[in-house]
Amino acid sequence: MATQQEILNQLRDWMEELFEIDPAKVQMEAHLYNDLDIDSIDAVDLIVKIRALTGQQIKPEDFKSVRTIADVVVVIEKMQIN
Repeated sequence: MATQQEILNQLRDWMEELFEIDPAKVQMEAHLYNDLDIDSIDAVDLIVKIRALTGQQIKPEDFKSVRTIADVVVVIEKMQIN
């Protein structure tokens, strides 16, 4: 099971790879839409990456409340437990 820091590092890699976002901007408190310009279409790409990492489908209700990088980390943590 990955730690929060390992998940954050993976998210930084994905954000750079998928959206050309500077990894330094990907902080726990960063808001996906306001700070990182991640829109709903980009979120789908991110969900695909998370599914590949965890081997699980994300429940829509789990991702509906995601607003920050910290929220994404929590969703991934929950998926690792299940």
